[in-house]
Amino acid sequence: MQDQTDLSTVDLTGLPRGQWINAISKIGETEGFTEPLGKRHHAVFIERGDTLLVSFESLPGIEALSDTATPLGWELAAQKGWSSLSVISARDTWFRDAQVYGFFDQLQDDGFFDEFETVLFYGAGPCGYAAGAYSVASPGARVVMLQPQATLDPRVTEWDDRFTEMRRLTFTSRYGYAPDMLDAAQQGYVLYDPHERFDAMHSALFERRNVTRFRLPFMGSALQGDLLDLDLLIPILAAAAEDRLDTLSFARMLRARRDYAPYLRKLLARLEADNRMALAEALCQNVTTRLDAPRFRRRLEALRAPREAS
Repeated sequence: MQDQTDLSTVDLTGLPRGQWINAISKIGETEGFTEPLGKRHHAVFIERGDTLLVSFESLPGIEALSDTATPLGWELAAQKGWSSLSVISARDTWFRDAQVYGFFDQLQDDGFFDEFETVLFYGAGPCGYAAGAYSVASPGARVVMLQPQATLDPRVTEWDDRFTEMRRLTFTSRYGYAPDMLDAAQQGYVLYDPHERFDAMHSALFERRNVTRFRLPFMGSALQGDLLDLDLLIPILAAAAEDRLDTLSFARMLRARRDYAPYLRKLLARLEADNRMALAEALCQNVTTRLDAPRFRRRLEALRAPREAS
């Protein structure tokens, strides 16, 4: 029996994209399977345990967020012993492609998802849309979506002008409207910053009996990178897969933001923009008491200066 690849040691940084696809395909061929899905999409399955993570990722996202230029699912496979199905796009496509539809049709027809005790779909932004939309292929799955779009159909979301060039894609055919595709899921989770207006508006469209929406105020529009920096993404996915993710457990994990400088800076900027200077001072006092934060120390001195001069 061939030894399994130690995915924690795989490093694909610096490879041109063609060589990168060849490298992950070679590993997939020996560890599970690999399947090209036209010119813009590729799927790689790594077989490990009886929990399967189906992650939707873009190649630019992998290049930007992974220190080893490997799919997120591989890290979960290495750390948790999960199986991994990585569905990768060459760019943001929302995975609206007939070959991707056919791939998930075939997996469902083959009973592929039935081989696993737990199936978890995951994605962020356009990939979060895909996680919700394709989860219908595995009834009873869990789904974690970071700031997903519900659809780009302008008849539904004409207010979102961020992706107007993508409106030529059809979101009314198969696997189309992501919130409806979640009806068969055991549980879905939508994570978003309520102060990011379009993200919040899309999240409202996911309001369903089996969907929990978690608010992350002042975290901004790049939640995936922030949660990776905070070492929270894998614990969140693990909690979702094990049915432990609820309001209390999520709040406990998010306490890590108290020491996260980007979050603290956004919070301070919002307090000052709202002219809530007493709270801004209290925040600076709290941060400088706990952390080595020269920016907050200088701001605290500036906030106190008028009072001390009088």
